[in-house]
This record gives sequence, structure tokens and C-alpha cells, in this order.
Amino acid sequence: MSDMLVRLYALPPLEPLLEAQHNSGITIRRAIAPEKHHVLNWIRQHFSEFWVSECEVTFGHQPVGCWLAVEEGKLIGFACIDATARGFFGPTGVSEAARGRGTGKALLLVALHDLRNQGYG
Repeated sequence: MSDMLVRLYALPPLEPLLEAQHNSGITIRRAIAPEKHHVLNWIRQHFSEFWVSECEVTFGHQPVGCWLAVEEGKLIGFACIDATARGFFGPTGVSEAARGRGTGKALLLVALHDLRNQGYG
């Protein structure tokens, strides 16, 4: 698959998606440094070692370039920015059991809004 350009200045609003996730008991938030080992182990278990390597890079940024979806204290999804290259989105994933609830879309949009807030267009 080729890279895709996204017009960050034309993103849909984020708040309705975050509210819907919250109403479903899911919190979307930025990862923090002490969670690095937990997040990387979860990605290793659910996805691939390649994605572990990419996500690890985001924990070296300030602020961390990894967003998490958490339900009942358990990680169910993640999305990264600035991993492969500055201004890039990905990797991202939601556990199979949590798919179909809009969590992936919410993670995508929170990450893209973060890129826009950093000044990318």
C-alpha cells in the first residue's frame, strides 16, 4: 500500500467520537513513559515485532507519540504518530475482541488531530 496524504486542516470534529467512546466505557488518551513496557508487550502479543519497534520510537518523543484506548483498565488499542518518519501516522491496531465499536476511528482521529496541533497541514 502506498502512503496517503491527509488534509489535516479538514478533519472531522474529534469530540463526538471521544464522547461516544467514553459513553461505551472506553478512554482514549496519550500514553505515558512508565507504560512503555506494558504497551510494547501488548503490541507484541496482538500484532507484530515490527510494530513493537515502530511504537518504541514514539516513547522517545516528548510528548509521547502513542495514543491508547483503555477499557476497564485494560489496553484494547493504540495509534502512533512520528514513528516511521516525522508527520507519519501508524502503526495502529485494536484487539480483535474490541473491534467494530468505533475505537479504531477514534484513535485515528485523535492522532491526526495531534499532528494538526503540531503544525502539520
